Amino acid sequence: MPGELPDGEAVPRDGALPPAALEASGRRGFGVYVHVPFCASRCGYCDFNTYTATELGGGASRDEYAETVLAELRLASHVMTKKPEKVDTVFVGGGTPTLLPADDLARILEAIDDTWGLAADAEVTTEANPESVDLSYLRRLRAAGFTRVSLGMQSTAPGVLRILERQHSAGRAPAAAIEAREAGFEHVNLDLIYGTPGETADDFDRSLAAVIDAGVDHVSAYALIVEDGTRLAARMRRGELPYPDDDVAADRYLAADRALTAAGLHWYEVSNWAATPEARCRHNLLYWTGGDWWGLGPGAHSHVGGVRWWNVKHPAAYAKRLAAGETPALARELLTDADRHLEDVMLRVRLAEGLPLAALDEAGRAGAKGALVRGLLEPDAYDAGRIVLTRDGRLLADGVIRDLLT
Repeated sequence: MPGELPDGEAVPRDGALPPAALEASGRRGFGVYVHVPFCASRCGYCDFNTYTATELGGGASRDEYAETVLAELRLASHVMTKKPEKVDTVFVGGGTPTLLPADDLARILEAIDDTWGLAADAEVTTEANPESVDLSYLRRLRAAGFTRVSLGMQSTAPGVLRILERQHSAGRAPAAAIEAREAGFEHVNLDLIYGTPGETADDFDRSLAAVIDAGVDHVSAYALIVEDGTRLAARMRRGELPYPDDDVAADRYLAADRALTAAGLHWYEVSNWAATPEARCRHNLLYWTGGDWWGLGPGAHSHVGGVRWWNVKHPAAYAKRLAAGETPALARELLTDADRHLEDVMLRVRLAEGLPLAALDEAGRAGAKGALVRGLLEPDAYDAGRIVLTRDGRLLADGVIRDLLT
């Protein structure tokens, strides 16, 4: 079954964290993730922990969801006996968070502020499907304190949207981005997916042009991944659609990088481009640089002071545990120094700022030297003691990382 959670170890009924984890919390920043697991319909490629109305079953309700999240937040306030200085970032993801009333999202944000306090310059993001918002809704979110919106565009090609089973029209995502600007959002992201079967180079070029014309200051572009258990995977197994082609995906990535760079958006992570340093997604950077965060909602993951845990997946099970006064955490793991080093290398190498060469052992430095010789690392950065991927290196990032961790 897709999206299965690892086994991990048992979590105390009250969710208590080890004293050492509490003591170390917040040293690299602190954020809050809120998972909203509802979708109006399921996209054929989606493997996320989401539920349509027919899939939800009993024991969980959209109408009651905000109250359930607030119950976990109250539990979190008791667990985090050492409070973080402030919440640096909040990210509401899904699913489709904007299927909830704007007032519900506002209540959750207000409760996070009441519990831990939002930093004066906190970044507050919500994801949104383009068809789930309008100008009035976006204005309410902006008035509530949201500073950033991330819209799932994927493509402007009608044929590609049909294969992905997206519900919005080809022009709706750029229009929603323009509305977000009008509503007062300074930071707006559009997501793209490339390499969908049937997508042509012209299709992708038009999608890139639409993103640029919408005037957003952030773009995320990801190669299509076919996850087991999805309808898209089933169609490919039956031979109805071809599997994605790696060479085509590489061509699309290069086209994206060229077009976005020419438009003034620069890569700061392999799949992400921003117009300015301020436009970078600070919440994702918190993940990528080893920060701490509390994940609220079914299936949400958290990390505090070297302890990672994950909640039960189904909204009904999540609500039942909280109603009984229990943590919704299913299991957890205590990361060793070796675990944290491994993740640090895997994530930081993907960033434009790179990784200090000194963070690698002797075998890793030998791997870096080999990557440099193959043109996968920037020579000037290497000479300055940092590992930074070239454009070709970004195409082969996973292989470079394997070499560094050999």
